[in-house]
Amino acid sequence: MISFNSDLFSSKKEIEIPSECDIVFVSDMFSSDYVGGAEMTTDSLIDSSPFSVFRLHSKDVDIEILERGVSKYWIFGNFSHLDMNLIPSIVSNMKYSILEYDYKYCRYRSPEKHMFSENTPCDCHNQIHGKIISAFFHGAKSLWWMSEKQMERYHTIFPFLEENTNTVLSSIFDENFFVSLKLLREKYKDHDRKGWVTLGSTSWVKGAQKAEEWCKKNKKDYDVVWNLPYEKLLDKLARSKGFVYLPVGSDTCPRMVIEAKLLGCDLKINENVQHANELWFDTDDMFDTEAYLYAGRGKFWNGIKYSMGYNPTISGYTTTKDCISQNYPFIESISSLLAFCDQVVVVDGGSTDGTWEELQTLAAVQGDGRIIIHKQERDWNSKRSAVFDGQQKALARSLCTLDFCWQQDVDEIVHEDDVPKIRSIVNQLPKGVELVALPVIEYWGGPEKVRMDINPWKWRLSRNLPHITHGIPASLRRFDKNGEMFSSPGSDGCDYVRSDNFSPIQFVSFYTKDAENLRRDAMINPSSLKRYQAWFSEALGRLPCVHHYSWFNIERKIRTYSGFWSRHWQSLYNIHQDDIAENNMFFDKPWSEVTDEDISLLASSLKEKMGGWIFHTKVDFSKPTPHISLDTDHPEIIKDWINR
Repeated sequence: MISFNSDLFSSKKEIEIPSECDIVFVSDMFSSDYVGGAEMTTDSLIDSSPFSVFRLHSKDVDIEILERGVSKYWIFGNFSHLDMNLIPSIVSNMKYSILEYDYKYCRYRSPEKHMFSENTPCDCHNQIHGKIISAFFHGAKSLWWMSEKQMERYHTIFPFLEENTNTVLSSIFDENFFVSLKLLREKYKDHDRKGWVTLGSTSWVKGAQKAEEWCKKNKKDYDVVWNLPYEKLLDKLARSKGFVYLPVGSDTCPRMVIEAKLLGCDLKINENVQHANELWFDTDDMFDTEAYLYAGRGKFWNGIKYSMGYNPTISGYTTTKDCISQNYPFIESISSLLAFCDQVVVVDGGSTDGTWEELQTLAAVQGDGRIIIHKQERDWNSKRSAVFDGQQKALARSLCTLDFCWQQDVDEIVHEDDVPKIRSIVNQLPKGVELVALPVIEYWGGPEKVRMDINPWKWRLSRNLPHITHGIPASLRRFDKNGEMFSSPGSDGCDYVRSDNFSPIQFVSFYTKDAENLRRDAMINPSSLKRYQAWFSEALGRLPCVHHYSWFNIERKIRTYSGFWSRHWQSLYNIHQDDIAENNMFFDKPWSEVTDEDISLLASSLKEKMGGWIFHTKVDFSKPTPHISLDTDHPEIIKDWINR
């Protein structure tokens, strides 16, 4: 349909801001237009954003786009092509930050170039142009600068900008740069460095002629580089003796100077390199410089999150089935979720012991609508009932509606002191991370012993994405003659998998290969045990964890094995075990002959003599399992249950 209200002869294409984007990043140019220092910093930031970012050229900003994007957060980089008449509307209506690369209050974007061009000191700050720019800056939620000297100059002529949230960011580099840095250092570590490099930029401020004059005067062999592909430029610097850069005007944070330093070049620079005397750069310790730069992306986005008032929401989810009769601390577990979750979903499998009624009461008493309970009855006596465990979790997850999901079993509790840590993680999680594994404290027989015979982590926090679910991974899925699914050993039926092809969800973890090797060695080496205990304690200090009470009461756990878990594993793995002594990993007799006294005596022995045991084999008291001890308190909410 033709709109008769539109200009049929207009060549301007209407730009739509995607509804799913969170941030509109405005710039004169991006790296796809021109590969300059500012553009590379801009794109390095955008590519590392935890948010969905829409790139918008400053020349394309108009009042209609501002109206359509009023609910978004805006970031303005270089904006010399922006219609200045729009600034009052932006200041009045938009939430935004400014990333200042040069001196845009000056019509020349450089006070020194102003002086050179007009033979009079820059007075733009007293003119309408400078006043509009300063008002634009003052209206920003946060201001980001390239160097301390740049920020100080702005604050000197516009003192009111000190009232804003100001951060010196410096130039920003992407992940590929830091990889290239390491590779080039290794490649040329024994190379005889020769020759100097100058930048052949046509920009007045860059001082290309001054650099060449210095090389000639000091009889230096040199090459002028310009329009060299970035990879070749870095390779050139890694082989060169030095880099000469003598700008004739203030250059706020020239990235080529940083690249040259990190690649081992001697530097000949002047006072117009404005970051030269900052602590992170003016050091012989390359690690300090590199660490500062590497942290820049995170610093920027954490600051933007604060400016946005970003507060992601969390859905906790869990499943229940006859928790009262099995003495699970399900009320305590759900209550611990309420300390940090904006929504808690509980799927009950058809409890008949009063658990469902307790859930109804808890939801009613809570009264704020955060607890969502759902009953999904299953035939728990069916041959493949074990598969229902993952299906119940998948259902609970599908009912979650918020930004992040936190999965927790009903014998797991979050300590109240870890609530801020959880909030910190969801605020800082990189965009590409979908699933996070976090520490688990596995108690054995009481508070004194913490297990180390099993992995100390569990998949825990994830983004609420539609392709993430629970189930058996595709590689382990098997089907019996009736077409019913079971699993090969290697899955508990509740893995995080994709809903389309059931491949495992990739995750990040604090638990490294070195940590696993240390844990394994600690099982046989007392000195390694102390180191592993210290390492795990440090991890708990930095990260939120879950206190797991599955084996806290060993007698209770043995009873659940006799009544549930033995059947569960047979169902999941499609195996049949007769009730004979050889198949009982706890006792040298069939389960049908085991008495309450047998269970009590074994539980006491396991608590006293062992630090854990994986019951895939018969318990062997001649091989005591080591354990660790932690200086940590139990969550307040579980203490009554412990005392009972």
